[in-house]
Amino acid sequence: MTLRSIFSLSLTLIILSGTAQQITLEDIWKNGTFRQQSVYGVRSMNDGVHYTSMDRTDNGVEINQYSYETGEKVATLLTSAEMASMTGQEEFDLEGYEFSPDEKKMLIRTETENIYRHSTIENYYLVDLGAKSAMKIYYDLKQRHASFSPDGSKIACVVENNIVIIEPAQSKTTTITKDGAMNQIINGYTDWVYEEEFTFDKAFLWSPDGSKIAYYKFNEDNVRQFNMQSFTDLYPEDYLYKYPKAGEDNSIVTIHIYDVKSGNTSDLNLGQYEYIPRIKWTEKSDFLSVMKMPRLQNQLEIVLVETNTLATKSIYKESSSTYIEISDDLTFYNDNNNFIWKSEKDGYFHLYSFDLNGKNEKQLTKGNWEVRDFMGYDPKSKQVFFTASKNDPMNTELYSAAVSGGDPKLLSPNEGSNRASFSTTFDYYILYHNTANSPMRVSLHTKDGKEIRVLEDNKSLNEVMAGLDLSPLEFFNFNTSENVKLNGWTIKPTNFDKKKKYPVLMFVYGGPGSQQVTNSMSGNYWWHQMLAQQGYVVACIDNRGTGGRGRDFRTQTYGQLGNLETKDQIEGAKWLAKQSYVDGARIGIWGWSYGGYMSSLALMKGVDVFKAAIAVAPVTNWRFYDSIYTERYMGLPQDNGAGYDDNSPINHVDKLQGNYLLVHGTGDDNVHYQNSVEMVDALIAADKQFDYAIYPERNHGIYGGNTRYHLFTKLTNFVTEKL
Repeated sequence: MTLRSIFSLSLTLIILSGTAQQITLEDIWKNGTFRQQSVYGVRSMNDGVHYTSMDRTDNGVEINQYSYETGEKVATLLTSAEMASMTGQEEFDLEGYEFSPDEKKMLIRTETENIYRHSTIENYYLVDLGAKSAMKIYYDLKQRHASFSPDGSKIACVVENNIVIIEPAQSKTTTITKDGAMNQIINGYTDWVYEEEFTFDKAFLWSPDGSKIAYYKFNEDNVRQFNMQSFTDLYPEDYLYKYPKAGEDNSIVTIHIYDVKSGNTSDLNLGQYEYIPRIKWTEKSDFLSVMKMPRLQNQLEIVLVETNTLATKSIYKESSSTYIEISDDLTFYNDNNNFIWKSEKDGYFHLYSFDLNGKNEKQLTKGNWEVRDFMGYDPKSKQVFFTASKNDPMNTELYSAAVSGGDPKLLSPNEGSNRASFSTTFDYYILYHNTANSPMRVSLHTKDGKEIRVLEDNKSLNEVMAGLDLSPLEFFNFNTSENVKLNGWTIKPTNFDKKKKYPVLMFVYGGPGSQQVTNSMSGNYWWHQMLAQQGYVVACIDNRGTGGRGRDFRTQTYGQLGNLETKDQIEGAKWLAKQSYVDGARIGIWGWSYGGYMSSLALMKGVDVFKAAIAVAPVTNWRFYDSIYTERYMGLPQDNGAGYDDNSPINHVDKLQGNYLLVHGTGDDNVHYQNSVEMVDALIAADKQFDYAIYPERNHGIYGGNTRYHLFTKLTNFVTEKL
């Protein structure tokens, strides 16, 4: 099996007749007709010339080893049938794996339960690949984040709210924290708001030599509980979890270092801070780096902790009049003498290098364009690899650059969206490329950019698309009345006639740093194409506050979310209404999450512009949302009450004149169902009619089983009836 086959998704081919096919909701949400094939689950091995993949076959799941250069399978390392035999089970659900550092053993994940967006609990088995033996690492309870020590002799994991070290050879288990308790103390994984807004959930790290474990402790005692009801039983049950809303108490977060040999734990004294968004070991176990921020997230400091004396040294500081975004880009290199960090202190995100004292600053990339994602540093070639929007904020390219200086080298097409996955040695990378009108193309390259072979070209999907009545997504820009240049795209009706007048449905997200106007095939592409076939113009505009255009464009919405963004969407609708082919009396807008917040505000503030709006899982008042996200962009509600209230859709319901559809899942742990309940109450008080749909037990994504088909049937019917 080659890379082309890895985890490819099923594709139903349309049998083309003499006329072009029409897109249906069944095609999109039931038949899988338009699912793109891709290359998933590729893991580079230590040698950098082989990779592994978990492949699903007729005989079950196989973990196979392949050659990067040829794409040929070298060996089958483990199968689900072997796991069933070794564990004495009739069947074994092999769901994931992790190699030991020497790649002679594996941790196999099974029976996984999802908790929130990132977090899970599961059972792990330790497999000796040579001996073909398997043992369950822990019997009483499910675990989280099982990971090998650097020498492979130990396994650390989280059981309930405590960190456990397992030594299989000695049949020894040590619980290194004892105070973990549900909704009180968490050791080794994050609380809800860190998981959601700082985007990680594993909160412990082995030191490079395996002598220590650094870990987070979250004290949730002062965080208020949120109550979600589950309606699956005769009597609804409460699900309680700690959720800090804007202005409310956060968890108290501390960092600790456990010494494996002595069994002693050191508590770090890090001075003043509210958040610790990242910790990371340097290349040596003598130093742990800790990032810390105040509650307003307008300052960032990176400190080094000398792990033997616990002395701290500040190596980097940055401040902002608004806020600082966090990334995983901190990288130590050059035998621990230097580090790389991404900052937008010159107005755009760029890469910088420093020595370990925070001195000898060197800007590695420069210009009025943004580095998107830092891919890593290759010590052999002394190059950094990164993606950037160097030529156009709507495109994302892959580059390399020498840390000694010089212009970046382009390693990908300069049109469209590009991302890459590198081998451990940076000798190879897999390039994922698509455009707004073409599906994913996946190819294998050497690190100098030379293409070795195509791994997936979505030939079948391209053939399907060729037989469909599709309309190309077209980019445009315009200047607002405040002389702000905004970027947008449209999908015009098929068989477009510029002499006709068409209704418009605008799509919006609009949140800080987001970007919907990109040269990539979006997740709602097929539904938007279906609407275009039915005679609608579909349009999208990136308002002020969105990403890709530098710090000043993005941060001008600080402290007043919804204000400038809504003005820009209204001006965008007015600009569209002036186009000769648009029926200005039939313009609608829809969005999800932040986009639902925006569509609600746009309908109520733009009563003379919008005829209809759809809001799916919207925030309706920023006082209801979590502390880290909301305060990053709004400050504290205690200090900025007007900023919170002036642009809350709840406070503008009296203006509603158009058609409004509100949709929410009752199991949404992120944007709580409370937002829509409060919105409904305000609409009733204002005597405003509206359409409403709830999805019991569904979370923020509103999916599962027939859910998406049902949801988009409702959205489609609303658009065709009300717009």
